[in-house]
Amino acid sequence: MRTVGIGLCAFVLIAAAGVPFANSRADRPPSPPGVTLAQFVDAIRAKAEAAESTSGMRQGFAAFSIAHHLSPESVQYPDFVVVRLLFEATRDAGFWGMHWTITNQPPNSDNIWRQWESVRNPSPLTPTASAECDELSALYAFLAERAGIKGVGLFWPYANHTVAVWVVHPPDRPAFRVVVPTSQIFLDETDFFDTKKFNPWSQKTIYEYTRRDVPESFELPRPLVDYFLRQVDRYAGASDAELQTLRYLREGVFLHAWSPHEAARVALEWRGHPGYTSAGDAAALRNFAEDMGFGSR
Repeated sequence: MRTVGIGLCAFVLIAAAGVPFANSRADRPPSPPGVTLAQFVDAIRAKAEAAESTSGMRQGFAAFSIAHHLSPESVQYPDFVVVRLLFEATRDAGFWGMHWTITNQPPNSDNIWRQWESVRNPSPLTPTASAECDELSALYAFLAERAGIKGVGLFWPYANHTVAVWVVHPPDRPAFRVVVPTSQIFLDETDFFDTKKFNPWSQKTIYEYTRRDVPESFELPRPLVDYFLRQVDRYAGASDAELQTLRYLREGVFLHAWSPHEAARVALEWRGHPGYTSAGDAAALRNFAEDMGFGSR
């Protein structure tokens, strides 16, 4: 009887305090189902295919072909589009919101995926994940390989720095190496995709990154995936130079060197410059200003 009495008293006290007995989680709306890595990669391929017709991609490929004296058969244009899209997305301060910082993590992307797993309200004003150069390069190489691109691996231009390299094997000429700098460490504003600042042949072998950082069944939150794919739509069609400009503005916001409002105003001022005639560039600048919340101020 004493035990029953104590239980009854506890019931009365809880009821009086207005504390519900039901698990509060049961009252919350269910979270949308996650997106598996396999589904995410399929969506990236589809977005890359849609980006093939954009002016920024075509200009980038034309410049790339001239720089490497390529014939039309040397490199498949769809491969270039995937490689360039993933570079601009996954690089430090790229349009997926990665942020370089010292983490002391191994040279793989495992910790990035762990961070992404918990992002359910992504914002252009804050990083989606933080990582060092080797982690960023591993993320790039991992996603490129999953998207069907062969020959992407890690390159150490210095003992304390890592970038990615795409080894291209044209059918009509010897192989060549393309530096994919996933951060701006040791680089200037004029250095981006295919920079010549690092000599990729200084490393005897570029081993293709085949490590499975996460399984095909790994799930990302749907709001994060939707955000990533939306960012591809908003930025992948811009030129190399414009995406580099926006990358520095975005980094300034992440580092609190610029307020979002200041960064947006700069982007809109550049959009009004008479030299900007590309529709893709103008759209990217406008989208960046919107991402910074300029229209809501």
